[in-house]
Amino acid sequence: MEVASNVTEFTFLGLSQDPGMQLMFFALFLLFYIVIVLGNLLILLTVFSVSWLHTPMYFFLSNLSFVDIAYSSATAPKMIADFISDKKTISYWGCVTQMFTFHFFGCAEIFVLTVMAFDRYAAICQPLRYTTIMSASACVVLASLSWIGALGHSLVQTLLTFQLPFCNARVIDHYFCDVHPVLKLACADTTLVNMLVVANSGLISLGCFLILLASYTVILLSLRKRSAESRRKALSTCGSHFTVVTFFFVPCIFIYLRPSTTFPLDKAISVFYTTITPMLNPLIYTLRNEDVKRAVKWLWSCKVFLREKQSG
Repeated sequence: MEVASNVTEFTFLGLSQDPGMQLMFFALFLLFYIVIVLGNLLILLTVFSVSWLHTPMYFFLSNLSFVDIAYSSATAPKMIADFISDKKTISYWGCVTQMFTFHFFGCAEIFVLTVMAFDRYAAICQPLRYTTIMSASACVVLASLSWIGALGHSLVQTLLTFQLPFCNARVIDHYFCDVHPVLKLACADTTLVNMLVVANSGLISLGCFLILLASYTVILLSLRKRSAESRRKALSTCGSHFTVVTFFFVPCIFIYLRPSTTFPLDKAISVFYTTITPMLNPLIYTLRNEDVKRAVKWLWSCKVFLREKQSG
């Protein structure tokens, strides 16, 4: 892929040009990013350290936590630094790298959330066959396919965008290098690329969202025959999962399942799937999940015991 233009860097307009707002956003998004990293690291540590969480559900949850850290790190550190920087620029190849990593981990999140819904379907609707359906090898295959599919999506998305020439336009009306804002700067016909982007990003988001809705519909129908306690537990798990899904997929579908037009609202909507969802995942899965809370308490009690033993 050659640089078919004389552009060596781009400038972001960011979320706001008001100095006061930028300082407020700096503090707010720095807090969000710290919560994302620490919360998801806590889930990773807990799942890997506690033996009773070595199940398919928590295997995919640990995948999701890793994805959330990497996914938010593709955009958040640069955005946070730009809030207190006079020069909000990114190099051409920095922009290429950011778009690739953002779409790679973003698509991985889509596929992992979809696989997690299938896992819940198997656990609730096929309880007797669950261990066979979601065997260790099946979990590894599903996770591997999610990562391979995300890699293919990101390569196509990035190559489609940056094979276009960028003559003199340098200002990106966004806070990171995403497809539609970058395509607006191309000095060539982008009609075909726009159609391929919609087919690539938009249909993946919509297709996986419809699969998720179908899974939850089947799960809800199957719960009618269960006891009240079983229904409560299943609804709690699926309810938290569906909350994350809604905050992530609806904005993605709005942004990507349309031609390459941009609206002033796009940047605010993008915050939901770049920052809010990765932050919600550890909060929802930790605070609303009894197994995880019990595991965190157990780890903490072990730490306190070891500290007392060493001091004694």
